[in-house]
Amino acid sequence: MPQRKLIAHVVYSFKAGGLENVIVQLINKLPTERFAHVVIALTECSDEFAQRIEQQGVQFISLQKPPGQIFGMYPRLWRLFRELRPDVLHSCNLAALEVTPVAWAAGVKRRVHVEHGWVVADPDGSNTRYRLMRRLYRPFVTQFVAVSRQLRDYLCGPIGVAPARVALVANGVDTKKFHPRAEQESMPVEWPFSGGDWVVGTVGRLDPVKNHKLLVEACAQLVASDEEARRRLRLVIVGEGEERMALQTHIERAGMQDRTWLPGSRSDVAELLRAMDCFALPSIAEGTSCTLQEAMASGLPIIATAVGGNPDVLGKDASGHGRCGVLVPSGDVAALAQALSHCLHGEASVVALPARARAEALAQHSLQAMVKAYENLFDPMAESLPQRVSSQRLQ
Repeated sequence: MPQRKLIAHVVYSFKAGGLENVIVQLINKLPTERFAHVVIALTECSDEFAQRIEQQGVQFISLQKPPGQIFGMYPRLWRLFRELRPDVLHSCNLAALEVTPVAWAAGVKRRVHVEHGWVVADPDGSNTRYRLMRRLYRPFVTQFVAVSRQLRDYLCGPIGVAPARVALVANGVDTKKFHPRAEQESMPVEWPFSGGDWVVGTVGRLDPVKNHKLLVEACAQLVASDEEARRRLRLVIVGEGEERMALQTHIERAGMQDRTWLPGSRSDVAELLRAMDCFALPSIAEGTSCTLQEAMASGLPIIATAVGGNPDVLGKDASGHGRCGVLVPSGDVAALAQALSHCLHGEASVVALPARARAEALAQHSLQAMVKAYENLFDPMAESLPQRVSSQRLQ
């Protein structure tokens, strides 16, 4: 049997988040007889999040990078790559892109870089400094991957990457784990709401780019203007991050503290989604949102801002409406509150959306397809090799 290829997954930090969840999916689902893995976090790896990885023998390395430029870490990174001798570098987003010259110098032959989305300081990719950095590091990448058409166009346009070097691979969702609520299904552990409540929920790291404050404001506006919302509306924001204290303060100022639950990072996201009545994604910027796909697979009414890959995922039509969910302008409190009202009152315009969303997740956002695409990117010879992994394993 040929020796397994070692993939070095490099991220800024390895903790609960969309791109980090993709890495977990890849490690758990890629053929174990062909690939081994090491996770390198420039800052730190969360022990709790690392427990989501099921494959044995995966090494986790926390480099504890201090604030500031990464150049001072280059000698250490070079020694690490020379020691590990990975066959493939898998870097994610701009912070990890800065590692690619070191991997090249250390002899890592295949360097796959994935753009998952932007940060709040650069929500549309127009930041001149960030563009220049991507152009400078461009020659050290052998294969680029974009998770949305918007990111692919950005790489091929302003960054100047040849289209042949950019693969479009949308994130995938486990449609067996994420499914609609069954009758009499028990509520998740610690669930604080009653059966008569109408629960709006979102899932994502507590980061300014996710704009949870917009959702709080929209819910508060709806509660102030709608009697049924005043009686029944509840809000759950699942996730952890730097924005927690500021978000808690914002919730209190909006008068929402008695109807909002912040459970932190959870491993039972599928169960939490099934307990919700509506899913909202108020982000300023997105690539292909994993939680949006998970909400679709869970058969929920969905409201999302029309940014990044969200319109593609929800199937925006010529009129600008989503076939599988409601799209609203980014930063528009009134539009989000109105969309929430339509869901709360079961307006005809939203009744059919959950079934369409589930069907779209099954047809277009297959976890199996995503894993197979990365298998071919990490080892281009895989396309010419006979299949040795059953499709059932990748479901």
